[in-house]
Amino acid sequence: MLARSKDKIATAVMWLAGMLILAILATFLGYMLYKGLPVLSWSFITGMSSDINAGGGVGAQLFNSFYILGLSMVFSIPVAVGAGIYLAEYAGNDRLTDMIRLSTESLATVPSIVLGLFGMIIFVNMFGMGFSIIGGALTLLLLNLPVLVRVTEESIRTVPAYYREASLALGATKWQTIWRVVLPNALPGIITGITLTAGRALGETAILIFTAGTTVSRTVPDFNVMAAGETLAVHMWYVMAVGLVPDRVAVADGTGALLLITILIFNLMFTLPSKYIQRKMAGGGH
Repeated sequence: MLARSKDKIATAVMWLAGMLILAILATFLGYMLYKGLPVLSWSFITGMSSDINAGGGVGAQLFNSFYILGLSMVFSIPVAVGAGIYLAEYAGNDRLTDMIRLSTESLATVPSIVLGLFGMIIFVNMFGMGFSIIGGALTLLLLNLPVLVRVTEESIRTVPAYYREASLALGATKWQTIWRVVLPNALPGIITGITLTAGRALGETAILIFTAGTTVSRTVPDFNVMAAGETLAVHMWYVMAVGLVPDRVAVADGTGALLLITILIFNLMFTLPSKYIQRKMAGGGH
């Protein structure tokens, strides 16, 4: 009876902790949406921002947010997946493997503002890119890699060994086994890692302030990678920190609400297909 009572108490404590976290999250999201949703309109979402006049929009910043995110993921995913495959399938327990893992984990602990300063020194100044979309995307690569490498490696390691053994027994090569058996089964976990990384990158400010800048092109959409690339998160910071527009509080509230909605929709777009793939594979396994 004593053990059962302790179990019930522990379960209640865990439930309370979970509900407390949900309550904090709901309060935060509710307050942001309460302040920002009245500001949102089609003209605000698609219009151009203004430095001195009220009524500006965030169309260019919204485009830049996804453009920089897309470029950074194009650079990050092949490198991260390749590194994850190497660590999970090919690497031995040697000094090189230990160095790669140590480098990955060390990079994950670097503050984003340090990565931003590094990107400014290397891409903005040394390579002469200036404050540009490509500079911001390349610096975000450094933010994305550690999480993506680790998630890819762990997702591949969770694939049962007998999947590989069955494939190899049928005459497939090691690479064919990885490409056609291991990666498809590890895909839901990899997609989850990509979703988490993308959501973090969408809300990043410190890196992009120092590399992509706080201005935008006056043409939307502008696919020139050398153009300035202020994003939604940077614009929200800039408006409240040094902005001169008289309605800067409303602009910041609307930008924050739009950013939250964008991240939620983006996460759902990737999470739901991932769950579907996972259920389909689980059903196929039976």
